[in-house]
Amino acid sequence: RKLLLFKPGWPVERTMPADVLHRLMLVEDDDDVRAVACMALEAVGGFAVEQCSSGAEALQRIVTLEPALRPQLILLDVMMPGLDGREVLQALRKMPAHADIPVVFFTAKAQHEELRALSALGVAGILCKPFDPMTLSDQVRDIWRNL
Repeated sequence: RKLLLFKPGWPVERTMPADVLHRLMLVEDDDDVRAVACMALEAVGGFAVEQCSSGAEALQRIVTLEPALRPQLILLDVMMPGLDGREVLQALRKMPAHADIPVVFFTAKAQHEELRALSALGVAGILCKPFDPMTLSDQVRDIWRNL
């Protein structure tokens, strides 16, 4: 696998091992949160991020992506209008070609009972909002390493 990395003024092509996390899908309905998270993940973390503003958009997009562009991990907001994060997770797990993609919930609800209930749904991890843009990529990588 090859990844084209861009630094100011020059592209660098590197071969990425299959076990290295580099393709994410970020599903977040809040435009400002999505913009900051995407910037942090791309600029600080070096990830390629597919952005979706709703659960329905994420489900539609995931089935139309070429296999080489399939996300390795999905950051999924829990509270969204329309399909919420729980419903998106449930629908994703019913798609044989995508059921194995690890999902990390992204939530502002950080009460112990809520986190326990979300964890019981079988997600790879939970990241709480507000988040630190400078450490978000490291938190995502830590979850990836512990899969």
